[in-house]
Amino acid sequence: MSFESTLTILLAMTQSIWRPPTLRKDSAEEAERRATWLELFYDLVFVATIGQLSHALSKEISWAGVGGFVLFFIPIWWCWVGATFYATRFDTDGLFDRLFAFIQMAVVAAMAVHVHHGLGEGDVGFALCYGAFRVQLVLQYQLAGYYNPIAKALVNRYSLGFTLSVLLWLGSLLVPGPFRYGLWIVGLTLDLGTPLSAGKLLVQVPPSFTHIPERVGLFTIIVLGEAVLGVIRGLSSLEWTLAAQIAAVLGLTIAFCLWWLYFDSVDGSPLTSLKAGKTLLGLTWLYAHLPLTAGLAMAGVGLEHLVKNGPETPPETAEQWLFCGAIALVLTALATIHWMTCTLGTPEFRRVLSAYRVGSALFILLLVLVGHNLSSLQVVAWTAGACLVQVGFDVLKTRSSQDQVQG
Repeated sequence: MSFESTLTILLAMTQSIWRPPTLRKDSAEEAERRATWLELFYDLVFVATIGQLSHALSKEISWAGVGGFVLFFIPIWWCWVGATFYATRFDTDGLFDRLFAFIQMAVVAAMAVHVHHGLGEGDVGFALCYGAFRVQLVLQYQLAGYYNPIAKALVNRYSLGFTLSVLLWLGSLLVPGPFRYGLWIVGLTLDLGTPLSAGKLLVQVPPSFTHIPERVGLFTIIVLGEAVLGVIRGLSSLEWTLAAQIAAVLGLTIAFCLWWLYFDSVDGSPLTSLKAGKTLLGLTWLYAHLPLTAGLAMAGVGLEHLVKNGPETPPETAEQWLFCGAIALVLTALATIHWMTCTLGTPEFRRVLSAYRVGSALFILLLVLVGHNLSSLQVVAWTAGACLVQVGFDVLKTRSSQDQVQG
């Protein structure tokens, strides 16, 4: 075999192994991008992590428990967002992309182990895992910037903000508990604020406007599954009585209604505002999914406890606050998302839709303030009724809007 033939074979093998990060644009794609099998597999590790986090909250339903849940949930969500936005811009599905994905999955799996133990016992390991995940993401962005000069400015902005956040997280290991969590909050603020500071750089290197809404929707489905699991876990310790069956059906009704309210109106159009340099609108749409998904996960825990209590047993105050507060948070987040969705009917329709969401959220919170003597079944029933009213309103208003367009 000649030297030239050997060199050709070696170059071909190298190209099959190493595919440099390539900036992907919607306009250059032959078809609308869809979630890959790897992305779906990748999401499974986040299913396990959120499941462990929900289990930890279930063991301690209190203000401290909710605080710990939020303090863990935000970094987990942000890891998923960071990896997803990198992939939608630069992923080539090459060998190294898959290896990076595997390493990230291993890190997130380790995070799941540490969140199981909660704050105090698992915080040091969790901080190390979060730092490791973010360092790897910075490395990926630096490689992408090297091979895609047009993205270099955005990469440097991201790398600076994310690196400073990592330093704060690692520095938190040197201080005791309460101060440690303060550094976490500062680090997360810096992390979440970095894309907001990118401004016009996001216009030059935008994410996929078709891929991101689908990926965000898939993550929402993952968390919505916690509500379904909450019903199943709650029923596992009860006799299969008629009242228990009604509670189960109503619990599933709530989950189904929340699915309907989000996915029947899901629209990633605010992201397209990045084209016009309106980064605040696009990122607000994304960030509104943080309270949405956190609320769904907490609602699943609250629903589990209400069902487990037995239909006729009044829930404890903390359980009622968790469940009703979480559902109210979800509806408020939906109101925010629908308010800014550009193609969801007329501006008046969006305002009315959002007002109904907020009104239902206030009604559900009222159940906590005045419904001290309500049984678990009654709390679930009133909440399901409020969600069903939202669905009915959406059906009527959507049909009315369609009739106006046709007329």
